[in-house]
Amino acid sequence: MTVIASLGVASVDAIRAQFPAQSRVHRGHPVAYFDGPGGTQVPTPVVAAMADYLYHHNANTHWAYPSSVETDRLIEAARAAVADFLNASADEIAFGLNMTTLTFHLGRALGREWTAGDEVIVTELDHHANVAPWQALARERGIVLRTLPLRLEDGTLDLPALPALLGPRTRLLAIGAASNVLGTVNDVAAACARARQAGVLSFVDAVHAAPHLLPDVRAIGCDFLACSAYKFYGPHVGILWGRRERIEALDLPRLLPAPDTAPERLETGTQNHEGIVGAGAAVEFLASLGSGATRRARLASAFAELHRRGAELFRGLWDGLRAERRIRLYGPGPDVPRTPTVSFTVQGRDAAAVAEALAERGLFLSHGDFYAPTVLERYGRLEEGFVRAGCACYTTGEEVERLLAELGRLSR
Repeated sequence: MTVIASLGVASVDAIRAQFPAQSRVHRGHPVAYFDGPGGTQVPTPVVAAMADYLYHHNANTHWAYPSSVETDRLIEAARAAVADFLNASADEIAFGLNMTTLTFHLGRALGREWTAGDEVIVTELDHHANVAPWQALARERGIVLRTLPLRLEDGTLDLPALPALLGPRTRLLAIGAASNVLGTVNDVAAACARARQAGVLSFVDAVHAAPHLLPDVRAIGCDFLACSAYKFYGPHVGILWGRRERIEALDLPRLLPAPDTAPERLETGTQNHEGIVGAGAAVEFLASLGSGATRRARLASAFAELHRRGAELFRGLWDGLRAERRIRLYGPGPDVPRTPTVSFTVQGRDAAAVAEALAERGLFLSHGDFYAPTVLERYGRLEEGFVRAGCACYTTGEEVERLLAELGRLSR
């Protein structure tokens, strides 16, 4: 593998060589994937690990024959890898269908401990996977929702307003680490510290942040955190971390014969074993891009350089889009902490039409509300939608230039 010797981090060309999707051509144009915020492409090592499991080790868990024992071992290895990714312990890592399903599951368990009039704080900036589960508790159990507002002028949360929302009946703060629409990075460590001081639990949605900012549940200081492997080069499987003592205290719906210890008590039914193996392989892939004596150190090395590259690409993308008179950008600029994700509109053109036109030129971007409709509603774009572009580990400067050239043509 070609590496940058001074940093010990794989070059963009070496990274791209591991993604077969990079060879795709659409209508004569090489495809550039700017749809990473909705789901990244998957490298060969991850697919190989999943195929190896299905071909050679496929079985159900906790039985005495070899393939079942191997399945148990591979799942535990994946827990250990994801634990290193989150700076957690393996017995605190649960897997599930996706982040949304896991959050509904957690919400129901927490709700069993609460009574009508108890309060949950949500935000206007979050993906609704971190809103709808708490809204369900409002309908079903009389929980009261308090909302931390979005500041339209810069696309950030009004964090100074948080203390006024925390009260004697507050039970949970539900907050996103980064916005999948605007790329805003929230100071979740400060928010969770404020919640903890008030005796309030905290749940962090790290789905959009995890591909760009190496998560650290200890530094954040939250009680629960969720993310999705398919956003960081893995398969479609969700991940839920919780403090062990919190997991073991939850009043979870479960089958009596099922394990009642952390973390398996969070996992209902037979799991997606190949997806779990793939999630562990995705962490290993990211670690392989860096250098260091431990997996966590290799992850830190890789993320530091990937974040630098992403910030450089994003600055070029932001500045190029801002130069177009008929393109409007949303969210914070490149001089504040953020992910390399931008949403925009083109004057006089519907978001779907813009995305379709770009796709004809081999530029794959997503459009719509991205399951965060409150953000678009606040900006008055709920009906029309946004167009969204995100940079991933395989994005090149040339692809950004292609996108800017095509958008310049469309906007004029």
